[in-house]
Amino acid sequence: MPKHTILIVVVAAVLAWVCGISQAQVPAAGATAKADQPFEGNKSQWNGYDRYDFKCDDRACIVVTPKQAAKGRPWIWRARFWGHEPQTDVALLAKGFHVVYMEVGGLFGCPSAVAHWNAFYKLLTDKHGLSPKAALEGMSRGGLIIFNWAAANPDKVACIYADAPVCDFKSWPGGKGKSKGSGGDWNACLKAYGFTEEQALAYKGNPIDNLKPLAKAKIPLLHVVGAADTVVPVAENTDIVAKRYKELGGEIEVISKPNCNHHPHSLKDPKPIVDFVLKHTGQAEPKGKTD
Repeated sequence: MPKHTILIVVVAAVLAWVCGISQAQVPAAGATAKADQPFEGNKSQWNGYDRYDFKCDDRACIVVTPKQAAKGRPWIWRARFWGHEPQTDVALLAKGFHVVYMEVGGLFGCPSAVAHWNAFYKLLTDKHGLSPKAALEGMSRGGLIIFNWAAANPDKVACIYADAPVCDFKSWPGGKGKSKGSGGDWNACLKAYGFTEEQALAYKGNPIDNLKPLAKAKIPLLHVVGAADTVVPVAENTDIVAKRYKELGGEIEVISKPNCNHHPHSLKDPKPIVDFVLKHTGQAEPKGKTD
């Protein structure tokens, strides 16, 4: 083969190799940057961890980051009463979970609240690379948004921990059963949904009515309740959810605290709650492993 021909072949090969490397380094059309970008906003400390306060979809949001994120970047999404009885959240931070919050409490789980949470979920997963499945945590009225969001997004939920949860707004704030309810909150609830009272009483979209999507997705539930709760009566909320969820083939565990009213929430030792979340987010340590 003539020398000039060999030279041409070599040059062509080198050019092809260089071009191949260059193309590999350029993201394909529509590709996004690695989704683990740092959080922005006002930075402070919360129980020894970095906390970021910012707005998403014009709602106040909080993200607390672990010292080192666990594999898969798991997270627990708290609804309502940020910082109240935080023992479960603090324990999960130590296990490598992010803890997040978006303020929608005054919307009582209505469709606009679900839409706000959709926007926050997209930010957390697309930009910050959190796991595609969240553990949901809702205390009291927070039960409305965690169940309603889960029903609309069952493929995005790993498990639900509900604490003395409102599962039917007719019970609270409506006060149409044994609970005294709350007149001001009931009016705010009607306004959030755009309902008259007659429409609200006929509504079949409360968590107690909309469990089928959760059962179909096999989302495990854990309820922690006060057996003597007079604010959010167990018989009008958790008991109905438990009965109906089991009938649908769903998995639910109820931890009942004897002689306990609506407060205090959570458990003094949050281990049963933490273990539940770890198990259903794939973060539980193998059996037999010890520290």
